[in-house]
Amino acid sequence: MKIRENSWTKKRSLCPRAVYQKEHLKTQVPRQREIVDELARKICKDLNIPFVR
Repeated sequence: MKIRENSWTKKRSLCPRAVYQKEHLKTQVPRQREIVDELARKICKDLNIPFVR
């Protein structure tokens, strides 16, 4: 699942991370292609979207 498919906008790009925001919810996402499942679950929880493995 892609973040942008759920109406999230990229607010800024930090060197190793990007910050996504939608209304009052916000999280930092690493710019790597692959991340560990625990981090993916945390990002999905922060963005209030379901975790899909």
